[in-house]
Amino acid sequence: MRPANQALIVIDVQNDFCPGGALAVAQGDAIIPQINALMGQFQTVVLTQDWHPADHSSFAANHAGAAPFSTVQMPYGAQTLWPSHCVQGTKGAEFHPALRSDLAQLVLRKGFRAGIDSYSALFENDKTTPTGLDGYLRARGVTGLTLVGLATDYCVAFSALDAVAKGFDVTVLQDACRAIDLDGSLARQKQAMAAAGVVLA
Repeated sequence: MRPANQALIVIDVQNDFCPGGALAVAQGDAIIPQINALMGQFQTVVLTQDWHPADHSSFAANHAGAAPFSTVQMPYGAQTLWPSHCVQGTKGAEFHPALRSDLAQLVLRKGFRAGIDSYSALFENDKTTPTGLDGYLRARGVTGLTLVGLATDYCVAFSALDAVAKGFDVTVLQDACRAIDLDGSLARQKQAMAAAGVVLA
């Protein structure tokens, strides 16, 4: 068992991000056995869950004529437009059935505000609206985070960078993550994480 000040953060292991889903990450389900094994090693386990309303502003379908994976400007900056995914209450938004979600103490839903996307487990994409995870972890005495899940170059990387900025020691277990790798995003984010002090294990 890891020390009590260490937490495992499992990012978005949901049906829509796994093969067959609306925004599938290649081999996204292949990491689940390793994540299940890791969850038994931590006293604090948090699962994040993308939880979008159907009219979410990050969905290409909600922008006339816009193609998925194109970019638009939002009040908070550039936003990639995604295929509609992880819509509240749908099968796609559920955790993958092989994930041992019963082993988590907290499920943190994000991306539920229609006007702003939320990649990070700690902040929405405006970088100022908190999710509350920081306070939860500090109340439990957590100082170190291990991040796994989907996708390496988006929600995992954004979470890792925000966590380091908030003073946590952060490790990303790369073999327990999978990436989208959109236009070189994986290499860029790995470089950004390493520069910020994230341990890429």
